[in-house]
Amino acid sequence: MTTDSSASPLSAIILAAGQGTRMKSGRPKVLHELCGRPMIHYVVDAALAAGAADVVVVVGHGRDEVTAYLAREFGARVRIAVQETQQGTGHAVRCALPSLAPDMERVFLLCGDTPLLGAAELTRLPAAMGTSPLAMLTVRTVDPTGYGRILRDSDGHVVGVREQKDASADELCIDEVNPGVYLARVPFLREAVSALRADNAQKELYLTDVVELASRGGGVCSVAADDPASLAGINDRAQLCAAEEVLYVRIADRHRRSGVTVRGTARVDAGVVIEPDAVIEHAVVLRGATRVGAGARVDVGSVLTDVQVAAGANLKPYSIAQSSTIGVNAQIGPFSHLRPESTIEEDAHVGNFVETKQTIVRRGAKANHLAYLGDGDIGEGANVGAGTIFCNYDGFKKHRTEIGAGAFIGSDSQIVAPVRIGVGAYVATGTTVTRDVPDGALAIARTKQENKEGYADRLKARLKAASKK
Repeated sequence: MTTDSSASPLSAIILAAGQGTRMKSGRPKVLHELCGRPMIHYVVDAALAAGAADVVVVVGHGRDEVTAYLAREFGARVRIAVQETQQGTGHAVRCALPSLAPDMERVFLLCGDTPLLGAAELTRLPAAMGTSPLAMLTVRTVDPTGYGRILRDSDGHVVGVREQKDASADELCIDEVNPGVYLARVPFLREAVSALRADNAQKELYLTDVVELASRGGGVCSVAADDPASLAGINDRAQLCAAEEVLYVRIADRHRRSGVTVRGTARVDAGVVIEPDAVIEHAVVLRGATRVGAGARVDVGSVLTDVQVAAGANLKPYSIAQSSTIGVNAQIGPFSHLRPESTIEEDAHVGNFVETKQTIVRRGAKANHLAYLGDGDIGEGANVGAGTIFCNYDGFKKHRTEIGAGAFIGSDSQIVAPVRIGVGAYVATGTTVTRDVPDGALAIARTKQENKEGYADRLKARLKAASKK
């Protein structure tokens, strides 16, 4: 009998070759996203966290896209095996076995469409396996439709799995099912998979048939799942949505336990980092590689994608930012829009209906109202008045605007780039700036006001008469 090898080298095979027709999508099934990551990412993560030294992913449909993603995210920790034609789960494992490292003695067998499966559930299999050639998770469910049924002998030992299409009426009544999570000894698996035959309703090589072979060759260790819901597979977008809701709750609770306030309707992607004492309010969406510093506040309805928020920053309601950096104690919003490559430094303010793009707002500078600041550099302590526009695009090229430290830009000014406004300079309200303004200078460019006494009444009378003709 095989000796216990709970510390022996461990790998994982993940089956991800299926087309996923019920997703009704041109995208490979396992690349559909939950909380900012494709479902295959979660399964690979779980396998690695459970002790797998590396992972072999079996690809087929959309193989180039899946392979490119895995290479980018996991590098050499994931290898690829190709299933040219889908001939069943047993055939997929056959395709993967040559890719296992020679020293691997045990291997997880997982499905690429189970993103809720966590490492804690997986690690129970090596702990329980003992000397058995195969360990597997099982689940009892009120509705076993679609799952293979667990077959047990009179002593309660697992002796096989019957797929639904091959099950008898009595077998269909069994409520203990196979979620497709195994740990196998590699020598046994090689021999068992080579013995599979396609004598079933679907004319495929069933991986589940190795369970019967294991029962005759040393016994099957069955482990009841602690969290049956975590083993659910994703077959359509309704199930994808339901699984994503579970993940959002898990992510929010993880941050809460780390000292972060996350209100109930916030949505935080899996890759987001939030430091203690930050507050994430209702209806906030944090995406991608966003990082929120200690004590920062992201208020209601804000959406951040790949944004670095420093400690103590305050994002007021409905602020939108992408690929930008927000400094210590900076204030953003409400209703601000930071487009990519915006840098808002320490203590700077970007307020109501202000839009920035590829612009630096330096320490202590302010643009509190109704402005467009594109391709600019706004110096420390400068003030940009309401209605100011950086005219950065001539129809062919973008041009830069530089505003010196301590400069004051009056309301309703148009800054026609390329242009430099000097340190401590003053731009009068309503000015169109087309030339550089020296340090400490006043720029004013508007027509002289003229008041015509009584003209308004005469003008209104003339227009009224004309309207009646």
